[in-house]
Amino acid sequence: RKDVTGMLDMEKLGKLAESFGFTAWGELDMSTLEFKPEVRDMCEANTCGQWNRTWACPPACGTLEEMREKVKGYHRGILVQTVGQMEDSFDIETMMETAANHKKNFDALWDELRKEWPGLMAMGTGGCSRCAKCAYPDEPCRFPDKLCPSMEGAGLVVNEVCTANGLKYNHGKDTICYTGCYLLD
Repeated sequence: RKDVTGMLDMEKLGKLAESFGFTAWGELDMSTLEFKPEVRDMCEANTCGQWNRTWACPPACGTLEEMREKVKGYHRGILVQTVGQMEDSFDIETMMETAANHKKNFDALWDELRKEWPGLMAMGTGGCSRCAKCAYPDEPCRFPDKLCPSMEGAGLVVNEVCTANGLKYNHGKDTICYTGCYLLD
């Protein structure tokens, strides 16, 4: 939201993020976004199984240079996090539940923010799961207005982005944290 001078009111925006169920948030300084080839190398190793399988993941989501170009027009943004408290480090159920809550809340806040910033860019967590089977590479994305690369897929080291913006990434023993961001103006 903007105040009467037209400036972005981060506190109000943060409270909005909290009202959508996010555990933590922080202002995103665009100068902290470093798109790194080593992150893309990890993507290409295909540990998650999404490399070259969806429009939202590399290489389809664009090169590092294309990502750098996409973010050039943005000057401010917000990071949002969902933190889950696990029973132990093997609590897969809490990991999955926290991820699902993050995705649901991320999409809902995205819809709300687009009312004021229709051209915003979102980068989420993990690959796109909107369709049971992605149309990639045979057909265009079925929901291009909802296409959202992950921060990692874009080439960002999420921990570094959080730290550079004063937002904790590690929230303590037996926690899981999912982070996404919205680039607003």
